[in-house]
Amino acid sequence: MRFEIEVELDGMTYEYGIAFELPERFKELRVLEEKLAVNGKPIYTREQAEVHLGAKQVQELTARELMIGAHFRIDWHLVALPIVQEQSQKDPLFVFKQWLARMLILRPIPQLIQGDSDHETLQPNAQVTDFAAWFAGLLALAPAAYSTIDDYLKRLMPDLKDIKNPVIGKDSRSLVVQFSANQGSPSILESLTVPFEDLSDGEKCFMICALVLAANDAYGPLFCFWDEPDNHLALPEVGHFVLALRKAFQRGGQFIATSHNPEAIRRFSDENTIVLHRRSHLEPTTARRLDEMQIEGDLVGALIRGDVEP
Repeated sequence: MRFEIEVELDGMTYEYGIAFELPERFKELRVLEEKLAVNGKPIYTREQAEVHLGAKQVQELTARELMIGAHFRIDWHLVALPIVQEQSQKDPLFVFKQWLARMLILRPIPQLIQGDSDHETLQPNAQVTDFAAWFAGLLALAPAAYSTIDDYLKRLMPDLKDIKNPVIGKDSRSLVVQFSANQGSPSILESLTVPFEDLSDGEKCFMICALVLAANDAYGPLFCFWDEPDNHLALPEVGHFVLALRKAFQRGGQFIATSHNPEAIRRFSDENTIVLHRRSHLEPTTARRLDEMQIEGDLVGALIRGDVEP
């Protein structure tokens, strides 16, 4: 089993790969090979338990620090990447680790998302149940990020006034959302304050999207994978939602989504669409770019008719 990833950060190409094997009479996978290289030059290589730190002259952007060749042994079942120590925050190893740590893998469960937090984070969990901690951490890092959040949300909810995160205990905060009546529109209430947990599932997804956009600006470029972002949204909202994410990441970072929703699918061009197919649970999933496939007419129509062949 082999995994490989290539990413460009600050004009430098990072290549990381790791391979696992399951030898006879072993009960757990062990690492067979592992390597991290920057612009083709290895930061470290690893064969089974032996890790080699090769002599590498770091580029001028990292103060031309010279790393002396060395090697050490680690447990075969451990990955070396989190163990190898970086020299500074400019070290390519630190840059790559931080990018991996801040990668957004999202499959939100809005019903479980509350507004309370007792800490700050820049690394939300996949279900985004720590949304409030992410909100607090993002604004603590970059207070100006609130303007990005506010601008996006007010395009979707014109009656939004603001989002507050007041202290409710020694180390606790609780998000509340304020709405106000539009000028000229008849309303019994001039304003309405709603605890975050009382928002609808769709409104919570809008909030998550706003934080994704603000985070990519504040501490990106980020890689964001969102599993079916169209869930919990009304049909007219899907297209605008997906396009906002696509346009924001065109300025930096990468956004990938999975979807079965026709409106979401239509918001991606053929060269940006990959069709996944699995014949059975016993066979691997195949992935093919849509522009390499022979599709007649609209993709959504072809999928409905069953005309898409892997």
